[in-house]
Amino acid sequence: MSEEKIDGLITVRTSSTRLPEKCLLQFGEGNVIEHIIRRAKAFGINPIVCTSIDKSDDILEKIAFEEGVRCFRGSLNNKLKRWSDCATQFNLNYFHSVDADDPFFDGEEMKLSMSLLYQNDFDMIYPSKSSSSGGASVGYSLTSKLVKQVSSKLSDESDTEMMWYFIEKEIGLRSMILPESSLPNSKIRLTLDYIEDYWLLDSVRRIVGNLAQRKEINQLFIRNPDMYKINWFRNEEWQSGQLAKKPT
Repeated sequence: MSEEKIDGLITVRTSSTRLPEKCLLQFGEGNVIEHIIRRAKAFGINPIVCTSIDKSDDILEKIAFEEGVRCFRGSLNNKLKRWSDCATQFNLNYFHSVDADDPFFDGEEMKLSMSLLYQNDFDMIYPSKSSSSGGASVGYSLTSKLVKQVSSKLSDESDTEMMWYFIEKEIGLRSMILPESSLPNSKIRLTLDYIEDYWLLDSVRRIVGNLAQRKEINQLFIRNPDMYKINWFRNEEWQSGQLAKKPT
């Protein structure tokens, strides 16, 4: 696999609870998942819609077909098994996780993350701290070998939404956190979980467009320093929810 070729597993289901079917919300000329697919293509990332076998996700397979991209359907709750089986199906050695909750992911950061994975023989590159804290710019770069090793130790029905918890138990894990890119304000929440997130993200889209670079988005927040207040108050609740999902 060449360093120029990045396979992005778009991890998505329609069964969201806080904001029902958020991946199908209108987002410009298409809906959110269509936007994610098109944005991935625009950054030179080969998208694979990675969803579940649940009937509620039939529509996602249909969208993938209409957008001319690959689709894999696997476990509903075991994200790691779904990734592992997808990697096997499409013969992937490496991939980047593209979260469908993150409409303005930074394709350049993803390329940097994958480059670090290749060049340094890592098993995993974590998102930058700002991205993991709500900035939503980049996902995880992973070797399929690692994902398959971890998945093989879990039951098929394990809930692995917080996949990092299970991966970090792997002995000898070689990993690093992606270095920070410059942000104008640490209080920028660009992930989609609540209706206020949708209001902000759609406002950003209407101003700078669906395919705006992150530097353009950063400039928008610099010019409008109070814009982050639309949804920032949700961030503490969201982070608490993430911790609550951690397996005991």
